[in-house]
Amino acid sequence: MTGEGGSRAPRGSRLRFDLLLLGPLAIFAAAFLLIPLVELVLVAGTGERGARAYIAVLTESRYRDSLLATLALAAVTTFATLILGTIAAQFLAGRYFPGRSVLVAFLTFPLAFPGVVIGFMVILIGGRLGLVGSATQALTGEKVVFAYSIVGLFVGYLYFSIPRVVLTLIAATEKLDPALIEAARSLGAGPVTIQRDVVLPALAPALFAAGALCFATAMGAFGTAFTLATRIDVLPMVIYTEFTLATNASMAAALSLALGAVTWIALALARLGSGATVAAAA
Repeated sequence: MTGEGGSRAPRGSRLRFDLLLLGPLAIFAAAFLLIPLVELVLVAGTGERGARAYIAVLTESRYRDSLLATLALAAVTTFATLILGTIAAQFLAGRYFPGRSVLVAFLTFPLAFPGVVIGFMVILIGGRLGLVGSATQALTGEKVVFAYSIVGLFVGYLYFSIPRVVLTLIAATEKLDPALIEAARSLGAGPVTIQRDVVLPALAPALFAAGALCFATAMGAFGTAFTLATRIDVLPMVIYTEFTLATNASMAAALSLALGAVTWIALALARLGSGATVAAAA
């Protein structure tokens, strides 16, 4: 009896503890995830267009073009960030030299800035009175301005995306087994072969995770777009315009759901790819 009761008591205590944890989680999920999502669906379907607001995202050129531009910008930003982040992570991982901590802190410095500040910094570099414009005018007589185009947005997105990817990949690179690289090198594999056959496959789960985070952040970035997107429409700015200037809450809700759906699909695919890679490696 004592043994049986003793075995039941810890099990009951753990159940009560699990329920205690489940309560705050359920409240958070309902207040910040479920209720806002349901409200978005209701608002999107009760406007003048009704359910056609969802179809308008793909059929009307303004909304469709902004969605495609946002997707392209996020994809290019993710690709470029992964390349630069992988190079930086492999250089910094396992190497300790004077000034390394300062260099890592400098690479992660953009995390301290909101999107508006990053946009302002891009303007200082590529705006009408920026450094690049002044230099090109002095050299060629023509001022090069890129801050307010998709190039300026790309520079801004790249700036705030690199720290997230670098931090993730440094941690993953430091966990690589050096014996695998040494074995490949002893068998005559060159640097390119080692990267292709050893390092990158081992880093694939981290690359998927970092790429998904970068893509999702770029898809929903608002502060930088608000500062720079004067010559191009990206979806966060179109949502803002529809909600504030056009007072079209239903269309803004439909666009928000479309943006969330695309981002969720990208995150789900990244998780599937990461899981498949881990399974294959095992």
